[in-house]
Amino acid sequence: MTWRPQYRSSKFRHVFGKASTKESCYDGVPITRSVQDNSFCTVNPRFLAVITECAGGGAFLVLSVNHTGKVDPHHPRISGHRGNVLDVKWNPFNDYCIASCSEDTTVKVWEIPPHGVLKNLTVPWKELQGHSRRVGLIEWHPTASNVLFSTAYDYQIMIWNLDCPEQVIKNPVRTISHHSDVVLSMSFNTDGSLLATSCKDKKIRLLDPRTGSLLQEANSKTHKASKVLFLGNLKMLLSTGNSRWNHRQIALWDQDDLAVPLLQEDLDGSSGVLFPFYDPDTHMLYVAGKGDGNIRYYEISSEKPYMHYLTEYRSLLPQKGLGVMPKRGLDVSACEVFRFYKLVTIKSLIEPLSMIVPRRSESYQEDIYPMTAGNVPAVTAEEWFSGVDKGPVLMSLKPGCRVADSQPQLSSDKGLGSSLESRRAQSRPGLLQLAYIQEQLGTKETKEWMSVSNGQDPTLCSPPRTENELRLKFHKQQEEIRRLRELLNQRDVRIKQLELEMKNTKNSQS
Repeated sequence: MTWRPQYRSSKFRHVFGKASTKESCYDGVPITRSVQDNSFCTVNPRFLAVITECAGGGAFLVLSVNHTGKVDPHHPRISGHRGNVLDVKWNPFNDYCIASCSEDTTVKVWEIPPHGVLKNLTVPWKELQGHSRRVGLIEWHPTASNVLFSTAYDYQIMIWNLDCPEQVIKNPVRTISHHSDVVLSMSFNTDGSLLATSCKDKKIRLLDPRTGSLLQEANSKTHKASKVLFLGNLKMLLSTGNSRWNHRQIALWDQDDLAVPLLQEDLDGSSGVLFPFYDPDTHMLYVAGKGDGNIRYYEISSEKPYMHYLTEYRSLLPQKGLGVMPKRGLDVSACEVFRFYKLVTIKSLIEPLSMIVPRRSESYQEDIYPMTAGNVPAVTAEEWFSGVDKGPVLMSLKPGCRVADSQPQLSSDKGLGSSLESRRAQSRPGLLQLAYIQEQLGTKETKEWMSVSNGQDPTLCSPPRTENELRLKFHKQQEEIRRLRELLNQRDVRIKQLELEMKNTKNSQS
């Protein structure tokens, strides 16, 4: 019998990494020298935030994603912490809301102005006080709005509800105390009903995040886990860590049985922590080592052998941390399926790195862009705490079908009113009255034109006096033009939807 090699068909066999040009990088960023094993960077379609080195207290920088090139060394920062900032995370449902945690034992939630940070911010929207030692890690709930998880060197995980009137919150909704050492990572499943953690005691724990009860615990003698990650809806966990012989290792676990790993694979003998990133839409896993220049990527399947090695991106520049752009911020016209923001400390550089599927056609590729998690929460904080679990609200990445951009909704009653109006407009049934839509769009357009900067009418602002002020005003103007274009695109899409609904109504009547 003739031997035949078994070939596995895959759309992502030839995915390659494309580093940005020097002009598209962020140069001159004083990246933190902290030894914490975090990403130090977080990104959304509007802003990039990175923890910076500073003397006295802690600070981080928020830049517009379009503000590439040389960064002004005196660029305004968010500097309200009294100790070094250890982690930052954007709210997945509000592009203008970011949480930070620090060595000063607090977690702070900040509201970013629509035009970016134009002056130093020191007063947060919310301050969370409950931990007794430095807070090392924070995570937002993936489907519930304004639910935040934090863990500190007091070995506790605290759950916070931000939907409350107090500016300083001293009592968390719940405290989870099942860990005997520092929690190194936290990961939620798709609907946020399960929480997986890795700990310095090398154990993986599976918890109910709502009640705080311990469901399972993995204690493998052949794998010492440092990071853990849920693999979407595959009912599997992936952990990175070290083997018995101190080789860097990745392990795959069955979510329902953590007694023995399904798969273990040794990578190399380096010492840097491995950061795993998973894309549930393409089932691709990316593994990047701290201090490495390369990023390995695999394809995950639900059947043996579970993990298929594709290739690796190689670079001479070592990464200290990596930020990841949400799917709704990718360039679908270039067939981009993942984008990293690589922190290169030795050059004070943040380098965007795009993972691209090579395709000849320039049209939208539906087979590599399925419906993905959007920026609308599935449940409120109150509903989630009462026991409701829902999967994420899905959106299409096809141009013209995107969910409306997240709007700031924290600072004032007027901002809250506009956000409620936009939510109401999104949640109304299909047959909306045209007059109502025009009224909403007209109101939004008026607000866009009459936006203020530092409490002043733009028409009354004095002309820029320095090159830095001129550059800030230029970026602000570009942002305004982009938002107006998005507004026009949303109008065009809504008009097409109404025409289609009218046509369907006429056909059903006839």
